[in-house]
Amino acid sequence: MICRLWRGWTAKGNADAYERIVREQVIPGIEAQHIPGFLSIDLVRREREDDVEFMTLMWFDALASVRAFMGEDYETAHVPVAAQSVLADFDKRSAHFEVLDRREQPH
Repeated sequence: MICRLWRGWTAKGNADAYERIVREQVIPGIEAQHIPGFLSIDLVRREREDDVEFMTLMWFDALASVRAFMGEDYETAHVPVAAQSVLADFDKRSAHFEVLDRREQPH
């Protein structure tokens, strides 16, 4: 399994707008692609003293699935123009981690 990690930062006044863009446009757009091997995406938010940090974690079954999403230069960040317009800064490249152990609590 592969975890694709990306981070972006907004001014406090743009944080809600960015979150809305990601939740209403970016994530549904990714899901609509029906990428083979794409498992899920998490969006997290952290209020900081001077700004707001966001992170996405995308889960794929293999690196080949990430390539199916982004192509051969799979580390390139996927940041649509609407999202870029409210970000103060963002990772231009995503980091990819091999997941060694992932456990879920039984329900």
